[in-house]
Amino acid sequence: MQVSQGSESKKASLENLTGFDGNHPPNPKLIDTCVHCGFCLSTCPSYRVIGKEMDSPRGRIYLMDGINEGEIPLNKATVEHFDSCLGCLACVTTCPSGVQYDKLISATRHQVERNYPRSLPDKLFRQLIFSLFPNPDVLRVLLVPLFFYQKLGLHKLVRGTQLLKLVSPRLAAMESILPEVTLKSFQDNLPDIIPAQGKKRYRVGVILGCVQRLFFSPVNEATVRVLTANGCEVVIPKTQGCCAALPEHQGQTEQAKALARQMIDSFANTGVDFVIINAAGCGHTLKEYGHILGDDPEYREKAKAFAAKVRDAQEFLVSVGLTAKLSPLTNQPLSLVYQDACHLLHGQKISLQPRQLLREIPGVKLREPVDAAICCGSAGIYNLLQPEVAEELGRQKVQNLLNTGADLITSANPGCTLQIRKHLQLEGKQISIMHPMELLDYSIRGVKLKV
Repeated sequence: MQVSQGSESKKASLENLTGFDGNHPPNPKLIDTCVHCGFCLSTCPSYRVIGKEMDSPRGRIYLMDGINEGEIPLNKATVEHFDSCLGCLACVTTCPSGVQYDKLISATRHQVERNYPRSLPDKLFRQLIFSLFPNPDVLRVLLVPLFFYQKLGLHKLVRGTQLLKLVSPRLAAMESILPEVTLKSFQDNLPDIIPAQGKKRYRVGVILGCVQRLFFSPVNEATVRVLTANGCEVVIPKTQGCCAALPEHQGQTEQAKALARQMIDSFANTGVDFVIINAAGCGHTLKEYGHILGDDPEYREKAKAFAAKVRDAQEFLVSVGLTAKLSPLTNQPLSLVYQDACHLLHGQKISLQPRQLLREIPGVKLREPVDAAICCGSAGIYNLLQPEVAEELGRQKVQNLLNTGADLITSANPGCTLQIRKHLQLEGKQISIMHPMELLDYSIRGVKLKV
């Protein structure tokens, strides 16, 4: 009788567990492809830093399965392990069984945001992020106080006293990666259509990004110049907004879908052959529009057609070939180290193309860092939400880059650039970090670098 009562009690408690809903939970068939071999452990950045099984891809898949089966609750303990994942997708590249962890963690994060009640401080901080970063117009208004905050030297006071870190480590992490706000950050000087130089080979659309267009506008300008110099007519719809990368990666389902629809609509009827993006995280999400809007009967086919046109700028240029003449960037050989952005390397399988382009610049010598495939800790907004783990990964990444002895670092993602620049400053190093499109642009225009 006691056994029966215990059994009934356990059954009742399991039935009352908070778990996933029926809207696209992690696919059991994908979960079953994991044979728990452990190959993912050595390439998982969160497991490397935290050292716990449940903070590895294999451990998280075990949790997903348990929640699916109603044997493990979706609670604070399990959500912490899902939140510790950077979403870098290194495990997808490494896995010998072909486990589609990218699809599993994406489905899980959307489930978490729908079914797990976050604490009020956590909820407010996330709302702040998703109200600001995917909205360039709102973010541009915030640039005004940030401009004076930096020009008056208040940022040095805040960082020197460490007071913000005591109040909120997350806000301190956000403040610590703030790029310099310049007068160019307030400008939007790219026209709607820029003609090709010489014979027109392609008509391409260019996506400006959110952080990219405000804090890295020279990268967008360089990208446009490189494209036009290589026979591309460039179209830049002014109605474009955020690509949806940040909300999609963090399970903000409806916001991600709305932004994806807006992006698709902004390029409708432009007649472009390709849609070009120069930010790794954005590119990965743009290519996933067919999945993001797979349940939308009105946009399903539009999303697939749009995604099929998306190309990373480096991927595109290698595929069509450079026609513009390239000049040396310095008067002596220049050693570069290329930083692989995770959503370019693991998400889009783009690794050789950036290196091919850089090697075409006369006088360039590429050096390879140790652990090139390991995340720098930026991972979208991971360095804001999980600052402790991100700090250690950023420190390791910068040390590995510096150990190459390269004259200059090049990175194709704004988040990586901010993270690496921060840790270079912490190390007291003056080495520059530039986007590959900037280097190509300088080479085409014959501009010499000062390194």
